[in-house]
Amino acid sequence: MSGGEVAGILVAVFWAILVSFLAVVLVRLAQVLKATTKLVADVTEQAVPLLADASTTVRSARTQLDRVDAIASDVQEVTSNASALSSTVATAFGGPLVKVAAFGYGVRKALGRTEGAPQKTPRRTVIAGRTVPAARRRNRKG
Repeated sequence: MSGGEVAGILVAVFWAILVSFLAVVLVRLAQVLKATTKLVADVTEQAVPLLADASTTVRSARTQLDRVDAIASDVQEVTSNASALSSTVATAFGGPLVKVAAFGYGVRKALGRTEGAPQKTPRRTVIAGRTVPAARRRNRKG
């Protein structure tokens, strides 16, 4: 064998090893791409219904918020109307009722004086939120 033949055999063996190595790499790369494609398909298959459910939930929440907003505005209107009604009733009946009560009190006092001598009611003293009878008050010092 001559030196040229040995060199040719070495180059052929090198090219065979290189092609085999590249074939193994390409097969593994094909397997990785196939697995990645399957993973993306599975994720897409699960994500689409989740996104549809999320969209439905957001629409439902928006509807509920619209209802709550309508209820809140109705409550505000009712509160405003109740306040206006309360002030109207106080204006319409408050003054005359006070005058009638004062007149009734005056009439009672006037009738009480004319019926006879005014009765003296025992005086009471109030100490820290409680009433002390007059008899005990006389016994107290200071």
